[in-house]
Amino acid sequence: MAADESTFRQAVRRIARVRLTPRGVSLLCTGAVLAVVGVVLSLPDVVGLGAAAALAVGAAWIAMGLQRLDAGRGALVVARQISPNPVVRGQTADARLLVAARARTGAAYERLARLRLSEQAAHELAGPAGIRATVSAHPDRVAVRYALTPVRRGRWALGPLLTTRTDVFGLVRTTQPLGEPTSVAVWPQTTELPARTRVRGDVDRAATGARLASTDDSVLREYVAGDDPRRVHWAGSARQGRLMVRADESSGVRPVTVLLDRGLLPAPVEARSGAWPTQRSVQALEDGEWAVELAASIAVSFLGAGHPARLVPTSVVTHGVTARFVAGVTAGRPTILDTTVDLHGHRNASETERALTATVRSLRLARGQGEITVALLGPVAAAARHDLASLAAEGVCWAIVVSPRSVGYGHDAAETVTELRTAGWRVATCPPGTPFDRAWALLQERAE
Repeated sequence: MAADESTFRQAVRRIARVRLTPRGVSLLCTGAVLAVVGVVLSLPDVVGLGAAAALAVGAAWIAMGLQRLDAGRGALVVARQISPNPVVRGQTADARLLVAARARTGAAYERLARLRLSEQAAHELAGPAGIRATVSAHPDRVAVRYALTPVRRGRWALGPLLTTRTDVFGLVRTTQPLGEPTSVAVWPQTTELPARTRVRGDVDRAATGARLASTDDSVLREYVAGDDPRRVHWAGSARQGRLMVRADESSGVRPVTVLLDRGLLPAPVEARSGAWPTQRSVQALEDGEWAVELAASIAVSFLGAGHPARLVPTSVVTHGVTARFVAGVTAGRPTILDTTVDLHGHRNASETERALTATVRSLRLARGQGEITVALLGPVAAAARHDLASLAAEGVCWAIVVSPRSVGYGHDAAETVTELRTAGWRVATCPPGTPFDRAWALLQERAE
């Protein structure tokens, strides 16, 4: 019974989408005039002509409304491919859409011939310039190709496809969705940071007491800025087609945890109110994206420097802290960037404090020997500062404290910096929007 009711509602919605074309309006008006004239002059044949015209329009209306494009002998199917998917914010992805006949029938070809297509895309995917498509029509298929340049990190919908078609006589037209939407994940942009610095190398050697490895005691990895040119492995570089360097297996490279305080991100929006976004909300969104991209850049840069790394956002439910360390840019980078796609801020200050406390305590329980923690934090409330500061007793801890734009949080930011430094953290402060290389340089200077 429920399935029948749902089918009936869908049919009613399809009928409600049908609209008259100018030709249909003219025919309907002509039929009405003929019917009135026939009645006034007592001419049954003229009344019949008017009724036939109105009946033709009504029959076309009902037939177009009840007809489904994805069913019957003329059924059409939709296939959509996005490459690459996920796509990095600001970079271009190639989208290909194919609308084809499920079976080679005359009804399917007739539908394709009278079909006009309109692809739906979230504004975050289409960007301010919108979508410009190239269409290639064939008797049994219509191929559409266009480019997407996403402007914001997240997971956005592409589709369903909107189709507009008219009946055989051009009396009515209808718009119907066809196919399922495709979810497109957008990664944040990352900037390569000089993670292989003298400071980091000294920390590793001091902690592990590792000797310099010989050529026989090494593995190869990609060259990153700051590597010693003498460690370039020319034979491996020739085989791989890119510059490779030797990385010591016995050097005990330390794992790196990048802790991201989600309090830096704006709270999730439950529903669209329809109001224009305020300048304050737009600024908060931009500051949040800056924080995510900086944290991702730090984690990916450490991966490129040969460290196992992970990105841990704060969470009240700390299952995310159990995320494993990943190694290698090729395999590890997608894992880290996938972590950022669905990130949003906490709902309020209380949840931010509880999430930071829970995440830090879980990190302490799972902390490995020699682990490096790099935290990107907002002003931390007094109740959570003690747990955060205690991490420095068990390893190397660095932090970038983001000074808020709101004046009221300045006191907490200063106290956060003071307490973390007292506990042994290396702390740098910067306002949101600071260039990544500048923020990282400030932290490096503090660590020296």
